[in-house]
Amino acid sequence: MTESIQAFNESSARLLSEIREDLKVYFRYMKGLGYAGVALSEDSLKMLDHWYKGAMAETLDRIRADLGTCQRCKLHRGRKHIVFGAGNPRSKLVLVGEGPGYEEDAQGQPFVGQAGQLLTKILWAIGLAREDVYICNIIKCRPPGNRNPEPDEITACIPFLRRQLRAIRPKLVCALGTFAAQTLLETKTPISRLRGRFYVYEGIHLLPTYHPAFLLRNPAKKPDVWEDMQKLQEAYEKA
Repeated sequence: MTESIQAFNESSARLLSEIREDLKVYFRYMKGLGYAGVALSEDSLKMLDHWYKGAMAETLDRIRADLGTCQRCKLHRGRKHIVFGAGNPRSKLVLVGEGPGYEEDAQGQPFVGQAGQLLTKILWAIGLAREDVYICNIIKCRPPGNRNPEPDEITACIPFLRRQLRAIRPKLVCALGTFAAQTLLETKTPISRLRGRFYVYEGIHLLPTYHPAFLLRNPAKKPDVWEDMQKLQEAYEKA
């Protein structure tokens, strides 16, 4: 019964979000035709206000409660902790990584290992602390041996990330690494070709760059990330 309720809540949240996005597209289209407004009855206005308040009621706490002791994919068998996300729930910037590693699984917090320490330094270099941003991952449980996440695992977990982003409503997203960038942008384009420019994800400006763990193995790519971070800093200051 609990799983059925959770599935219903997730489905309802997705449907409501899709309706809102469709309405945005429609109103932009009407604006392009020269319409200055839409005539609505008092009852219609009340209904829209009710829908709007329902959409705004989405919170990280509610999403975490819906996630529960998740067993939606095989990764639950070997995990110690679900790594939901951490940081400022009202941040202008959300950083999305791939998935938890050993330290993250042990502590239940994102980016607390070596890659996390490097990420903290990267943020500091552009004038931000971890407390200023929100950090999460494509998947919320550690894959065995830190292997790449598999398609079924991403499919099971991505609805919760999408809900997190819709609840936070950031101005910017920084996708860290191949899986974050390709999943959010729904593309197979290599990260080496995606990085360095902004894209649009559900109305949010999204900048892909290399994952800090990749930089630990390939320090020669640090200048590329620094270039990306300067663009992110400029966009953050304007947001």
